[in-house]
Amino acid sequence: MKTTRRRFVKTAGVGAVGAALAPRLAFGGAPAVSTGRGYDVAVIGAGVFGSWIALQLQRSGRRVALIDGYGPANARSSSGGQTRVIRMGYGDKEIYSRWSLRSLDLWKELLVESARTVFFQKTGVLWMARGMDPLTVKTLKTLEQLDVPHERLGRPELVARWPQIDPGPITWAIHEPESGFMMAFHAVQATALRAEAMGAEYLAARIAPPAATGNRLDALATTRGDKVSAGSYIFACGPWLPRLFPELLGDRFFVTRQEVFYLGPPAGDERFQVGAMPVWADFGEQIYGLPDFKGRGFKIAPDRHGPPIDPDSHERVVTAESTARVLEYAARRFPALAGSPVVNSEVCQYTNTSNGDFLIDRHPEIENVWLVGGGSGHGFKHGPAIGEYVTARIDGGEVDPRFSLASKETVQSRAVY
Repeated sequence: MKTTRRRFVKTAGVGAVGAALAPRLAFGGAPAVSTGRGYDVAVIGAGVFGSWIALQLQRSGRRVALIDGYGPANARSSSGGQTRVIRMGYGDKEIYSRWSLRSLDLWKELLVESARTVFFQKTGVLWMARGMDPLTVKTLKTLEQLDVPHERLGRPELVARWPQIDPGPITWAIHEPESGFMMAFHAVQATALRAEAMGAEYLAARIAPPAATGNRLDALATTRGDKVSAGSYIFACGPWLPRLFPELLGDRFFVTRQEVFYLGPPAGDERFQVGAMPVWADFGEQIYGLPDFKGRGFKIAPDRHGPPIDPDSHERVVTAESTARVLEYAARRFPALAGSPVVNSEVCQYTNTSNGDFLIDRHPEIENVWLVGGGSGHGFKHGPAIGEYVTARIDGGEVDPRFSLASKETVQSRAVY
């Protein structure tokens, strides 16, 4: 089998996601071809979901293969950006608040184990609201019920604490002081490295659409004709899921193009840096952002679902129209940034289900195949909890109906933010 087994090395001064991975010597003396049951579980997709699933399965004593065609947190993946928000607020979707809390603990444990504690920045998260905005009101109630540290701030308190914000129509806010953001692709690579250190094997391969015999999948074929064999298979490959299972998921997943901008604050102005500015969300305009971290720019990202995107071939270049909208918003909400240049940008994708709930379910016809995806723009922070959840259910545990395949519709009606 020509499928490449690689270890990952950490490189200093990484400027691009792809440069952060480099091959070492192939794994030990074991043959590369899997004859019979080569692994207990093969996990397809080394993004945040797949890497955490592989890590938790390996911790449970299984022999795991982690497979990806481009590499953990590569530039095409939904986990491949510079940063991702870590927040506890989810309206009345309490399960996601609980998962965020659990996941943050697991992220911190992993980062301590990996000596990478800087990957999480506790900047706080600020929810800005208008009047009796239902999402924010429900969020406040859930945070109170779960005893999540938070503050309710009136408009005068908001302006006094962060005068660099012009609230405009915003009348109040919630501040989560223990939340913040994660250095995304670094954190995913740390997860994959930890799984490998515990015995999981990484295979650099692109998987062909699976072909089952009866109600079981015996082996996976790569696009080069090689095979990987396992007792169970977990497909956690984000925007590639509907491609591997087009009849099942082709009209239930919506892969959308999402643009991210980094503005350069004025020279010497520290008001937009980590330590002076929290992560913030303005759901009234469906936009959010992060403070400037180590001079990389003040992040602003529209949260509205964009047009469809091909994760393999689509160019990752922002449009002039989106740039103009973001600059106009920045000038209104953060007046000192008026006229600031875009110093960096990213294009990623959301892999949306119909309402934003994740898909975590067994394949309806292939008993040893699991489907895990639909991060829907908010999944990154939940990776550790999803790893635990899938590991606990792969041997027969019940799946929450909200995550079932049956609950996924063919028309979008977003309900999770």
